[in-house]
Order: sequence, then C-alpha cells, then structure tokens
Amino acid sequence: MRKLFLSAVLTLASPVLWAFSAEELAKTLQKPANIQGTFTQQRHLKSLEKPMTTGGKFVLVPKRGLLWQMQKPFAATLRVRSDGIMQWNGKSWTAAQSGRMSGQTRQIRLFLDLLGGNTQGLQKQFDLKLSGTAQKWTLQLLPKTPVMKQVFHKIELNGDQLVRKIELHEKQGDRTVMQFDGIRTNQPLETFVQQSL
Repeated sequence: MRKLFLSAVLTLASPVLWAFSAEELAKTLQKPANIQGTFTQQRHLKSLEKPMTTGGKFVLVPKRGLLWQMQKPFAATLRVRSDGIMQWNGKSWTAAQSGRMSGQTRQIRLFLDLLGGNTQGLQKQFDLKLSGTAQKWTLQLLPKTPVMKQVFHKIELNGDQLVRKIELHEKQGDRTVMQFDGIRTNQPLETFVQQSL
C-alpha cells in the first residue's frame, strides 16, 4: 500500500505528467503590470560570417503597448500599440518608415504577443508545443498559416516567470536570437514611457 501511495505521489509530482498548459503560461506572463529590461539581438544571416548585433532597452505595459529603444548600432525608438507602430523622431511620433523598419516592425508586433503571453493571438498563426515547468519552460511555435509558413520554420521561446529568450528560425535559413536581461517588473515608469504608452 505504501508503494502504491508513493507511486501516486511521484506521478503527481512529475512535471511531464502534471502538464504545464499554454493557458497557465499565458496567465503567468500576463501577471506583471509592466516589464522593463535590456535586449540583445543577434541576426545570423547565411550571407554573412558574423552576426549583426543590436541592443537597447524595452518597456512592455500589457494592454497599453511596447516601447522598443534600440541604442546600438544606431538609435531608434519604436512604439507598438493597438493603433499601430510609430517611430520617435526626437520631437514627436511619426508612422514607422518602410524599408529597414518594416521587417523590424513585423518582428516587434510578433514580440508584443510573445512577451505579453498572448497565446490566443499566437494560436491563430502557430501550433504551440509547450514543455517543461512553470520554473523552466520552452515554447515552440510551428507556423500554420500560409503567410507564417513562408517566413518561419519555427520560433522558440524560453523562460520562467518571464520570457528570457526568443529564437526565430526563418525559412531561408537565417536565424535571429533575442536575449532579455536585467528584467524588472512592476517598477515606476519614466515620464517619457508614460507619455508614449
């Protein structure tokens, strides 16, 4: 009887059998009132030997938007809200320019869903495969819409209470790795951030 009880306890304690669901992950990621930190993005292009690296800081306020402040190799500040993506020109917000910014804005819109834990939004475009526990999880996104299938082979996220890393594997073989560091939650927002979002 003791062996049977011990077996039942071990079964319940097993992270593989006691599944951590996409809904639970969404609830966890949506808990903070705001998330602030720094990012490093490495873009590995098949045509280049070394990755292109950018870095900066970000602020995510769920249901209000994302402020993406690139600092290296050049400065660019983007705001992503439900009313669109805008770029700061030093004095006011203007529509994000096409060309170099258009690829970035698509990625940032996707990151808004990824960082904000919008699994319902993601499920419209991807099949979600979640593994691990609430303390250490991996979420694989496999494209299911024709548009996403043209762009991505897969997207992989890793994290705990927050998203710590996003890796985009593109169809043509390019890869983008984003690492988030120095993350703080529920901290006072700077005046510029409050006014922007």
